Amino acid sequence: MKPENKILACVDQSHYANHVADYAAWVASRMGLPLEFLHILDRHPERSRHNHDHSGAIGMDAQNLLLQELSAEDAAFSKQAREQGRVFLNRLRERAIAAGVEAPDMRQRHGALTDTLIEQEDAVRMFILGRRGQSAETTQRDLGRNVENVVRALHRPILTITDDFKVPERVMIAFDGGGLSRKGVELITACPLFVGLPIHVITSGEAGKGLRKQLEWAKTTLEAAGFEAHTALLAGDPQQVIAAQVQERNIDVLIMGAYAHSAWRSWLFGSKTNELLRLARIPTLLLR
Repeated sequence: MKPENKILACVDQSHYANHVADYAAWVASRMGLPLEFLHILDRHPERSRHNHDHSGAIGMDAQNLLLQELSAEDAAFSKQAREQGRVFLNRLRERAIAAGVEAPDMRQRHGALTDTLIEQEDAVRMFILGRRGQSAETTQRDLGRNVENVVRALHRPILTITDDFKVPERVMIAFDGGGLSRKGVELITACPLFVGLPIHVITSGEAGKGLRKQLEWAKTTLEAAGFEAHTALLAGDPQQVIAAQVQERNIDVLIMGAYAHSAWRSWLFGSKTNELLRLARIPTLLLR
């Protein structure tokens, strides 16, 4: 397989998987690229299932018998998990085919989520994943516990999904004139994903700091590529301004740079990326 030539949809067995599958099918169809579903199995599912005393205080023969029994039980459990995963992936595959994707692929891997995605990255043009998953279904978190780690570890664009699929009609770039937001403009002009959709380029801050010039560059670049571009420079807190504009302009997809600061700084002072992801409850294309 050639480098960077597939869309990789990361799914777990939560109800969010349907949303990820639908958006992944839309992206693959628009970009004319193969789609693959990836389901990661816990490398050690048996750890959470046994509460027996493994101290060895039960005698050597009894301990050996117990180990054999546990090994057989774990093998059966792993086989069952793989079969459940296969059925789950088949259902998503059929869903993507019904949406118009030709022969989507599917894969199961054992391992840690972030490490597995890093291994796949060279062959991926764009990742699709849910902003919440199985862990968030019970805790009601707005943002899954793996999202920040995954996004920080990868370098390809990552479309994070929140809810039911809606055919995107309007796109917004959270633009600050920096390298990542300029990369967002260039990404739009270089791929067919958003062709035909109006692009809103929004920034906040004080005029006179070069922002108007940067906005004009964005508008000129987009229009030269054939896009209908709308720009605005608004006063106020960037996160609040962008979140408000998403609602006022009925935006369907937000593009933004992500996690420009270190994980340590985010832990200490909070993450503006996480704040905006919580405020803007629409699919967001994150750039690193």
